[in-house]
Amino acid sequence: MGERSDGETLDIDRLLGGVADPAHVFPPVVYVPCAPAQSGDELTIDLRVARDGRLALLVYSAMDRLVEHCGPAQPWTVMLTKDLEQARLATGFELILLDLDIPEELRRTGEAI
Repeated sequence: MGERSDGETLDIDRLLGGVADPAHVFPPVVYVPCAPAQSGDELTIDLRVARDGRLALLVYSAMDRLVEHCGPAQPWTVMLTKDLEQARLATGFELILLDLDIPEELRRTGEAI
Protein backbone atom coordinates (compact mmCIF):
# COMPACT_ATOMS: atom_id res chain seq x y z
CA MET A 1 0.00 0.00 0.00
CA GLY A 2 2.97 2.35 0.43
CA GLU A 3 3.47 5.33 2.70
CA ARG A 4 0.46 7.27 3.96
CA SER A 5 0.46 11.00 3.39
CA ASP A 6 -1.33 13.76 5.28
CA GLY A 7 -4.88 14.02 4.06
CA GLU A 8 -5.17 10.33 3.14
CA THR A 9 -8.74 9.20 2.75
CA LEU A 10 -9.67 6.74 5.49
CA ASP A 11 -12.32 4.13 4.79
CA ILE A 12 -15.07 4.47 7.41
CA ASP A 13 -15.36 0.69 7.87
CA ARG A 14 -11.62 0.37 8.48
CA LEU A 15 -11.55 3.39 10.79
CA LEU A 16 -14.59 2.55 12.87
CA GLY A 17 -14.12 -1.22 12.75
CA GLY A 18 -10.78 -1.13 14.54
CA VAL A 19 -7.43 -1.88 12.92
CA ALA A 20 -4.52 -3.72 14.52
CA ASP A 21 -1.90 -2.53 12.00
CA PRO A 22 0.22 0.15 13.76
CA ALA A 23 0.59 2.03 10.45
CA HIS A 24 -3.17 2.64 10.50
CA VAL A 25 -3.76 3.56 14.15
CA PHE A 26 -6.18 6.45 14.53
CA PRO A 27 -6.00 8.91 17.46
CA PRO A 28 -8.51 8.39 20.31
CA VAL A 29 -9.75 11.97 19.92
CA VAL A 30 -9.92 14.22 16.86
CA TYR A 31 -10.41 17.94 16.33
CA VAL A 32 -13.32 18.60 13.98
CA PRO A 33 -13.81 21.86 12.03
CA CYS A 34 -17.26 23.39 12.49
CA ALA A 35 -19.36 26.02 10.77
CA PRO A 36 -19.66 29.29 12.68
CA ALA A 37 -22.36 29.22 15.35
CA GLN A 38 -25.65 30.65 14.08
CA SER A 39 -27.30 31.05 17.47
CA GLY A 40 -26.06 30.49 20.97
CA ASP A 41 -22.97 28.35 21.37
CA GLU A 42 -24.09 25.42 19.22
CA LEU A 43 -21.66 24.40 16.48
CA THR A 44 -22.40 22.40 13.34
CA ILE A 45 -19.85 19.95 11.95
CA ASP A 46 -18.30 21.31 8.75
CA LEU A 47 -18.66 18.83 5.88
CA ARG A 48 -16.97 19.20 2.49
CA VAL A 49 -17.72 17.66 -0.89
CA ALA A 50 -14.74 15.63 -2.13
CA ARG A 51 -13.55 15.74 -5.74
CA ASP A 52 -15.42 12.51 -6.44
CA GLY A 53 -18.67 13.98 -5.11
CA ARG A 54 -18.77 12.13 -1.79
CA LEU A 55 -19.51 14.01 1.42
CA ALA A 56 -16.40 14.18 3.62
CA LEU A 57 -15.72 14.90 7.27
CA LEU A 58 -12.39 16.58 7.91
CA VAL A 59 -10.67 15.69 11.18
CA TYR A 60 -7.33 16.66 12.66
CA SER A 61 -5.13 14.57 14.92
CA ALA A 62 -3.97 17.56 17.00
CA MET A 63 -5.01 21.15 17.69
CA ASP A 64 -1.85 22.59 16.14
CA ARG A 65 -2.56 20.69 12.92
CA LEU A 66 -6.11 22.05 12.76
CA VAL A 67 -4.82 25.63 13.16
CA GLU A 68 -1.99 25.05 10.66
CA HIS A 69 -4.23 23.47 8.01
CA CYS A 70 -7.50 25.41 8.56
CA GLY A 71 -6.35 28.75 9.98
CA PRO A 72 -6.74 30.34 13.42
CA ALA A 73 -10.31 31.59 12.80
CA GLN A 74 -11.68 28.07 12.24
CA PRO A 75 -14.34 27.11 14.82
CA TRP A 76 -13.86 23.55 16.05
CA THR A 77 -14.94 20.88 18.48
CA VAL A 78 -13.18 17.84 19.87
CA MET A 79 -14.72 14.38 19.48
CA LEU A 80 -13.89 10.92 20.68
CA THR A 81 -13.03 8.79 17.67
CA LYS A 82 -15.54 6.20 18.85
CA ASP A 83 -18.30 8.84 18.45
CA LEU A 84 -17.60 9.42 14.74
CA GLU A 85 -20.11 6.73 13.78
CA GLN A 86 -22.87 8.71 15.54
CA ALA A 87 -21.79 11.80 13.59
CA ARG A 88 -21.87 9.79 10.35
CA LEU A 89 -25.39 8.56 11.06
CA ALA A 90 -26.54 12.12 11.89
CA THR A 91 -24.89 13.86 8.93
CA GLY A 92 -24.44 11.20 6.24
CA PHE A 93 -20.74 11.77 5.50
CA GLU A 94 -19.17 9.04 3.40
CA LEU A 95 -15.48 9.40 4.12
CA ILE A 96 -13.08 10.90 6.62
CA LEU A 97 -10.09 13.01 5.62
CA LEU A 98 -7.28 13.27 8.17
CA ASP A 99 -5.06 16.35 8.56
CA LEU A 100 -6.03 17.80 5.18
CA ASP A 101 -4.73 21.26 4.26
CA ILE A 102 -7.51 23.73 3.40
CA PRO A 103 -6.49 26.26 0.72
CA GLU A 104 -6.30 29.84 2.06
CA GLU A 105 -9.24 30.98 -0.10
CA LEU A 106 -11.53 28.31 1.42
CA ARG A 107 -10.63 28.89 5.07
CA ARG A 108 -12.90 30.49 7.64
CA THR A 109 -11.96 34.11 8.32
CA GLY A 110 -13.99 34.77 11.45
CA GLU A 111 -16.30 37.09 9.51
CA ALA A 112 -20.04 36.47 9.38
CA ILE A 113 -21.19 34.44 6.40
